[in-house]
Amino acid sequence: MKTVPATREAPLEMAPETFRQLAHALVDRVADFLAGLPERPVTPHEPVGQVRALLGDHSLPEEGSDAGALLEEASRLLFDHSLLNGHPGFLGYITSSAAPIGILAELLAAAVNPNLGGWMLSPMASEIERQTVRWLAEMVGYPVTCGGLLTSGGNMANFIAMLAARRAKLPWDAQRRGMTAATQRPRLYASQETHTWLQKAADQYGFGTEAVRYVPLDEHYRMDAGELERCISEDAAAGDQPFLVIATAGSTSTGAIDPLLEIARLCRKHDLWLHVDGAYGAFAAALPDAPAELAALAEADSLALDPHKWLYAPLEAGSVLVRDGEALRDAFSYTPPYYKLEVPGEEAPIHYFEYGPQNSRGFRALKVWLGLRQVGRRGYERMITDDIELAREIYRLAEAHSELEALTHNLSITTFRYLPKGVTPGVEEDEAYLNDLNRGLLERLQGGGAFYPTHAILDGRYALRSCIVNFRTGPTEVEGLIETVVHLGRELDAAMRPGRA
Repeated sequence: MKTVPATREAPLEMAPETFRQLAHALVDRVADFLAGLPERPVTPHEPVGQVRALLGDHSLPEEGSDAGALLEEASRLLFDHSLLNGHPGFLGYITSSAAPIGILAELLAAAVNPNLGGWMLSPMASEIERQTVRWLAEMVGYPVTCGGLLTSGGNMANFIAMLAARRAKLPWDAQRRGMTAATQRPRLYASQETHTWLQKAADQYGFGTEAVRYVPLDEHYRMDAGELERCISEDAAAGDQPFLVIATAGSTSTGAIDPLLEIARLCRKHDLWLHVDGAYGAFAAALPDAPAELAALAEADSLALDPHKWLYAPLEAGSVLVRDGEALRDAFSYTPPYYKLEVPGEEAPIHYFEYGPQNSRGFRALKVWLGLRQVGRRGYERMITDDIELAREIYRLAEAHSELEALTHNLSITTFRYLPKGVTPGVEEDEAYLNDLNRGLLERLQGGGAFYPTHAILDGRYALRSCIVNFRTGPTEVEGLIETVVHLGRELDAAMRPGRA
């Protein structure tokens, strides 16, 4: 029989001085990395096999290794072989540069390692999250009396809101009896520009993806409110059960904002739950000159936000706000006998396991809370405005250039395409060529290392898409993007049409 040792020496434990030395060295490397971002390529653009080979195909190590050497190796691997969304030339996905205070917040949060499932497991962290939720609501003009919580991102925020809508609006007890008890077919409404989270949620919650009715767009790539009412009326007349409308505040492709006020009126008229996916664009509501449609965010029954987009928080940081906080508890609160919820004192604590699907939850709110406190509303107004103005400048420069066609500009997203001489937009053969040309141009741009835009498909047209949620991007990058697109476009066009006049 083994005897219990007098003292325990855990392999993972680290002496305070050793931890201090390693942490200081790591912080120095991170600081150098951030300072040197402009000199690095946005991405090394390496093939999968090459990246995979860097790690090798080794078995799980039997023995441990020196922590300092491991941290140095991990730093090198990540710094040299990643798509760097903190680079000033990153103009692609709606993922922001990470605020330095958010980076430090992640270290602090991990040091305490609170579990934000229940209040007694995370007293101060729970209260910080509660305050953060209230500040996010205040920032975008949503009722501060709402319920809400931090999530992994927009997908999960939207998922949570959909389940709350199901509980609140379906006429049978789907929570207890499931979807097999349905006497009518549930119907959900969204535009064709809605993010793909919708298919996942409709599938997982048992509605089926065919329950989603995709409402046609207007000429500005927004949901057509008149078409929405027609779809609702048709489905109700056919015996279906309309219950949820999903509007978008800042679409992924173009940044378009659906006509939220008109949609809200329709939802009240037909007694439907209105959810707004504002993961990207809702934070523009904080601006003094915010788009008028964003004032209607306050009319939504629920709202998804992503602080890891336009609040520049490190991943992961999403959020869901629900006008009636009890709707969240109705959807998610289960309290088995092994949960001890009593907390000393007169005020009721908040237990976040009752507001979403997770029990064990990390401290996502700290990096958002510290960012809000560091720069305040005015600081975010300035940075978001700068992003929008830089995107508008890309549109202006594209519109003014004879070899570019400016297509759309909304919020901080601009779409345009290279249009060489001798090619006529709207002509079928020329449109096919333009799609091939701009597709190849994007590949060259992303492989070049200086800039990283993405693409959008607009009425069959392949467009270059620049999205700025990046406090490191400035006028130099905007001008450089336009110059590079024209230069590479000419080269590629000459190679694809060598005999042109």
